[in-house]
Amino acid sequence: MTHNTSNNKVLVTGIQATGRPHIGNYFGTMKQIVELQDKGYENRVFVADYHSLVSVQDADTLSQSTLDLAIDYLAIGVNPELVTIYKQSDVPEVTELTWIFNSITTMPYLMRAHAFKDAEAKNKEINVAKFEYPLLMAADILIHNAEIVPVGKDQKQHIEIARDTAEKFNRIFCKTETEGEEAGIFKMPEAYIVSDVETVPGIDGQKMSKSYGNHIPLFSEDEEIRKLVMSIVTDSGSVATDSSDPMAGIPSNVFNIHKLFIGNSDLIKAGKTYLASEDALKEFYRSTAGKYKPLKDALAEDLILFITPLRAKRAEIAKNPDEVRQMLAQNGAIIREKVHHLVADVRKKVGFVV
Repeated sequence: MTHNTSNNKVLVTGIQATGRPHIGNYFGTMKQIVELQDKGYENRVFVADYHSLVSVQDADTLSQSTLDLAIDYLAIGVNPELVTIYKQSDVPEVTELTWIFNSITTMPYLMRAHAFKDAEAKNKEINVAKFEYPLLMAADILIHNAEIVPVGKDQKQHIEIARDTAEKFNRIFCKTETEGEEAGIFKMPEAYIVSDVETVPGIDGQKMSKSYGNHIPLFSEDEEIRKLVMSIVTDSGSVATDSSDPMAGIPSNVFNIHKLFIGNSDLIKAGKTYLASEDALKEFYRSTAGKYKPLKDALAEDLILFITPLRAKRAEIAKNPDEVRQMLAQNGAIIREKVHHLVADVRKKVGFVV
């Protein structure tokens, strides 16, 4: 049984409204939305304001962050004619679906989630939403019967949880009365991960994350970019010394951010020929013979060239916030209508219809 109203596969993804997106968000997920938007999918992208409540518990901050993130999507080139951008909270059925999933999921299963184990290892007091947000994410995906979910490598487990949850619901509630065969409501989503940017490194070499404070904001001003790039760690642990290592002499923390721009046509046209290939970029790095400042200067300049037009486009869109609010409201209504039949079937399967 399928509830996709078009003949195209549904692609869905979302980002939390917890502050300014960074280049890790862009290369890990946001860029894929732009690249896939004209590939024949039915594209649905949400601002994950329910998820954001785990860490943002101020109404004005959450409201503004939600609006800002919608503007960010438009600024990077997401076409509202091809992609339905909406607020997660405008589809409250997703929380009903989450509760149903809660009812068939055990605590030991959720305790294996990476985010929970990470918080537990750091002796953090974990709220209920943090513990069970993998099921809210499963509901975000399954309510659309999405086939494609662009994510970073660190989010792959959440797709696996969504698949497990879909299989379990189908197995428990969707047996036919006559033959006992499965007639599942939910499809099995597939993660879409770009191998070159499975994990985007931060300025300290760890995964780039706002919570780690090691990120480069996507719409940074020039001086902020230069300051952050100059703070990238280039200690001995980030430079291979074995001459047989293909990264010998190359500060990996700088290189691993710089390589995100390999093949960028706009930068290559601007004369950045060292970005034509990974080999060309490595050769450029080796040519400095251990002088790290020129490499950081080059990375900062390339980031500025990349971010400047995005920043300008964002500023233009931000002049008309009411248009963005209207788009979000209209799209929320569209998505509610699209998922209505699936939710009705779920309610019937679990026994809510009498």
